[in-house]
Amino acid sequence: MLTIGPTMTLLANSLPETQLSSLSGGRVAPEKMSDDDRKKKEPAGPGGPGTAVITKTKTQTKKPNFYRVLILNDDYTPMEFVTHVLERFFSKDHEAATRVMLHVHHHGIGECGIYTYEVAETKVTQVMDFARKHQHPLQCVMEKK
Repeated sequence: MLTIGPTMTLLANSLPETQLSSLSGGRVAPEKMSDDDRKKKEPAGPGGPGTAVITKTKTQTKKPNFYRVLILNDDYTPMEFVTHVLERFFSKDHEAATRVMLHVHHHGIGECGIYTYEVAETKVTQVMDFARKHQHPLQCVMEKK
């Protein structure tokens, strides 16, 4: 125990040595120090107890690759169906879906969106399954951006 004044008594093990030193005016009697505190005071050789090397590694996160999801033109799929697919699977409003559908109609290919690999792959599969279910030859592909 360490008596600091007439009304304060502390256990030596309950505070770090630096706090004990500051409370007692900078000196702690050796007999009042714990064994661990005495070992800390004794000088240790290089690599001895009390020597530690702390390394901090910074992880670098890599940006994911993005993929363009494209719809290809064909002579059989109705324009309304393509517009519906764009609205349903790519969250386009009616105007944007019509704009992309007309681009596909005039240029043969149109971009539906840009996504990470897993999302792009899922969207392509959903569109292809939906088109087959409704007996349309609509083609949807993805390419690395």
